[in-house]
Amino acid sequence: MCHWRRVRNVYLRCGHAENLPDQMIECGSRNCKFSPNHPPSCQPPRCTQTCAQYRLYPELYSPNIDGYCSECAARLGRRG
Repeated sequence: MCHWRRVRNVYLRCGHAENLPDQMIECGSRNCKFSPNHPPSCQPPRCTQTCAQYRLYPELYSPNIDGYCSECAARLGRRG
């Protein structure tokens, strides 16, 4: 099913973290009402009985990056 992805980069060299904008991850299923492949002709009440009507919980992704955050990199004159 479709869901949001929340990314929080953690920078190991300075210890700071930065949140990136949330991304919508589309599942591509015809049976998910949020999918771009869900047919417009699928309408209630049939749709509510056969198709997913909610998104999954957000996927949380927090990579550890061996570098500096953008603020610290700029202060140090580095690229990260």
